[in-house]
Amino acid sequence: MAVGSKDLTSEQLRGLGDDRLVDELKKAKEELFNLRFQSATGQLENHGRLRAVRKDIARIYTEMRERELGIGAAPAKGGQA
Repeated sequence: MAVGSKDLTSEQLRGLGDDRLVDELKKAKEELFNLRFQSATGQLENHGRLRAVRKDIARIYTEMRERELGIGAAPAKGGQA
């Protein structure tokens, strides 16, 4: 699953297990850090990517919060691998 793309939809996030969701969040945060670093040094070519990754992080946090509140349920058997 590519971070910051149309592959990371809310429906697909609902199908992921809690551990996988945390892994996706970690990857997205690392990518955001790298993009910010590139932006600061003038090496960033695609500025829209920053916005896409920030939105992906927000989607992941939203799904995690919904599960915490009991609004959304984690998939059975830990979700996709």
